[in-house]
Amino acid sequence: MLHADDLLSGPSLDGVRVGIGSGDGSGNVERSVATSSAQVFIYHDAKEMAEALYRGDIDAAVRGTLPASAAMSALKERFQMPSLMRMVIMESREGEVFFLASVGIDEGWTVDEKHSMVVSGSRMMRKLGVEPRVAVMSGGRAGDKGRNPVVDRSIDDALELVQLLRQEGYDAYHAEILLESAVREANMIIAPDGMSGNIIFRALHFVGGCKALGAPVLNLEKVFVDTSRVKSDFQDSIALALRLVREVGK
Repeated sequence: MLHADDLLSGPSLDGVRVGIGSGDGSGNVERSVATSSAQVFIYHDAKEMAEALYRGDIDAAVRGTLPASAAMSALKERFQMPSLMRMVIMESREGEVFFLASVGIDEGWTVDEKHSMVVSGSRMMRKLGVEPRVAVMSGGRAGDKGRNPVVDRSIDDALELVQLLRQEGYDAYHAEILLESAVREANMIIAPDGMSGNIIFRALHFVGGCKALGAPVLNLEKVFVDTSRVKSDFQDSIALALRLVREVGK
């Protein structure tokens, strides 16, 4: 398993510029930048940061404390993207790293969307030196079929996705609803849909004590790391952005 210290460590990148958004007045972004050794620029406007990323004035961007709707809308508008796919990188209490998608309520509702997330997420993971083992979750155990049509559909979708991924050579399996096993047995967890994925993320992060290093946007040509506004320290997200520029941006 990959550990957070290994993921975020590495030689500094002289000349690499990272932008980070500040929008809630807490001062957390400013304090994080003040203690960072990286070259970081603060933006108070989502459109300005998206424009700077697009033009190449900065090499990567971190959402920071900007509102999610403003940051995502600005990205989609400037890069002319109809939708964005995010995969959050989580750190367990033991320091091990795993990848979770989807975490946006409007993402990952179809087999095709989840397949795209696995393909793009696997590409990112391999560039970071991690071979993906994919746990595809559903709303119930396989033996629960017939109890609820929504659960039935999630099981059918999960099995379809697993079959497709295995045919393409991925190490993937149906994790059913057993999140507690998936976080131990796999390093990429695919939620049944964006709503349940967002709930899983919140339960793990805000209740279970897992850290959220950030959620890179998978289908963007530039490095953008989404973050939660409730973070008090963004140094790990800045370090993640630098690592992604160094490895994924090649």
